[in-house]
Amino acid sequence: MLSQLNPPQREAAKYLDGPLLVLAGAGSGKTRVITHKIAYLVEQCDFNPANIAAITFTNKAAKEMQERAARLLQGRSLSALNVSTFHSLGVKILRAEARLLGVKPRFSILDSSDCGSLVADIVKDADKARLKRIRWQISSWKNAMVGPDAALSGAEDELQLAAARAYGEYERALRAYQAVDFDDLILQPVQLFEHHPEALERWQSKLRYLLIDEYQDTNRCQYALIRQLAGARGAFTAVGDDDQAIYAWRGADSENLRTLQTDYPRLKVIKLEQNYRSVQRILKAANTLIGNNPKLFDKRLWSEHGAGDALAITAAKDAEHEAELVVMKLQAHKFENRTGWGDYAILYRGNHQARVFEQQLRNQKIPYVISGGQSFFEKAEIKDLIAYLRLIANGDDDPAFIRAITVPKRGVGSATLEALGSYAGTRHVSLFEAAFESGAEHHVKPAQLEAVREFGGFINRMEYRAPKEPAAQVLGDLLAAIGYEAWLFDSCEPREAETKWANVRDFVGWLGKKGEDDNKNLLELTQTVALISMLDKGEESGDQVQLATLHAAKGLEFKHVFLVGVEEGLLPHRESVDQGKIEEERRLMYVGITRAQRSLTISYCEKRKAGKEHRVCEPSRFIEELGKGMAPEELRMSGGKAESAPPDAAARAARFAQLKAMLNKA
Repeated sequence: MLSQLNPPQREAAKYLDGPLLVLAGAGSGKTRVITHKIAYLVEQCDFNPANIAAITFTNKAAKEMQERAARLLQGRSLSALNVSTFHSLGVKILRAEARLLGVKPRFSILDSSDCGSLVADIVKDADKARLKRIRWQISSWKNAMVGPDAALSGAEDELQLAAARAYGEYERALRAYQAVDFDDLILQPVQLFEHHPEALERWQSKLRYLLIDEYQDTNRCQYALIRQLAGARGAFTAVGDDDQAIYAWRGADSENLRTLQTDYPRLKVIKLEQNYRSVQRILKAANTLIGNNPKLFDKRLWSEHGAGDALAITAAKDAEHEAELVVMKLQAHKFENRTGWGDYAILYRGNHQARVFEQQLRNQKIPYVISGGQSFFEKAEIKDLIAYLRLIANGDDDPAFIRAITVPKRGVGSATLEALGSYAGTRHVSLFEAAFESGAEHHVKPAQLEAVREFGGFINRMEYRAPKEPAAQVLGDLLAAIGYEAWLFDSCEPREAETKWANVRDFVGWLGKKGEDDNKNLLELTQTVALISMLDKGEESGDQVQLATLHAAKGLEFKHVFLVGVEEGLLPHRESVDQGKIEEERRLMYVGITRAQRSLTISYCEKRKAGKEHRVCEPSRFIEELGKGMAPEELRMSGGKAESAPPDAAARAARFAQLKAMLNKA
């Protein structure tokens, strides 16, 4: 089984004498090591699959791991194997230990928009930017395991003080709703294990070996959970790459790599340096660039894919010219090499850079997809249905109650909800519960209260059916009962309504199939849906050019990559330079370079629009760093002040005619 692995991979898969850190360079086969180690534990070491946990960051990565492990262990049932995201594991722990936490097992998981509304209700008269900063600060405190009291006493400026004051109220509101936010899915299991050693013992006994993927992306709280579960034995394999640590802005702590050595003196480190993705020149560029960062662990990527083409570095006059050059080069390369559109990616530092490339691709009728765009689960019609699901699962979920009772409209407006909310507040109960108390009759007008109670009765009937009947059937009947299709066509333009209704049908079909495949009822599926909607962005397949930010491109690979906007102020970003975070920006550039398999083109602009003016741009320092470590023949420069003006429209037309003729001959 392990004969398919190279020597360091094989050593990592077989090592069980203590804690292990596998430093897996880009494209070095880290998933192969994890899945083969799972197979080795089950097949050779007689581990029960139920006692192994492989933990990663996305549902997509977890699914791929499960499928690859199943292929290696054909004929063995792996249904009990715990392959999940950190957050899915957190849900499993919280649901099993709900009694100790004082919550019901069917707690709600609030998404980012619900959390945003909650903060907005607490912090009155704050603009969107301030609300966003306060939410980010609360999330950062949770990831660092800082509670409301500690946040208040440690606040360093006015914004932190406002966030700390909101933090306590925010936590009280979550408890009242019997709800958790995304960060709580890690924080609360850590707190549970701190205060209930018997619960920790149960889970240490259940999860006897841990495999942690993308270890460099863990935050302080996730590391605390790993340490608790691994215990003094340190029965774990952590797989990561310090050179790809690019998520400090969302709480990831690359110091966790250093901490691992301190906390586990017997830690063994194995390096995976053979790259199976890229040609040697691309890897030389990556090694040269990242060599400018101080290193905790030294490694150099190499491959057996040959030298490959020289790296192209192109200067453009401005953003529009850059987009035109990139798309023209992409078309020329595709025609000359008979490749598909899906072999190409255009990668950039920030989403705002995508617009001009989209325009140019549309002008040339080239199919494309933007990674990290709006998730299917973020569409309004899907969020409407998810609100009903959350309310059926948890009547204390006030945000879900408010959305569900007002969509479609049923004669219950803001005045009614305000009156009901005021009464619920005095009684310290949820809106749903308050509606059925006799005291509500003194606060809410009879006609409106009747509508609210009728709605509540309907939800109760759905709740009764949810555990007993197939998910798709219950949801289909719910949609028919509330007249959702008719409401869409009444409130939207026909084409928009058709699109939304098609999305709804897709969602019902997907949920029904998931219920059948996973043998779960509607109540059990609700928390799964909440997690998927927050962890996974919608993916589209097909023969399309991929547009993505460098952060969204991590984990992906493409035959041919255009890395654009490589200028001072963009990459590295101006704010990161000001804050002394140049090393993370260099790692981001490294991630971009190592997405490429066969060719890499880097481009920058000599000027960019800043409002109505143009500002002069300097090529990124990272381009100069590449130049110092590579031979002249390995870099192909074009454009810029040293070159004559770019070809005029007639020359470009002649070039396209030549390409078209080539295509017709094919």
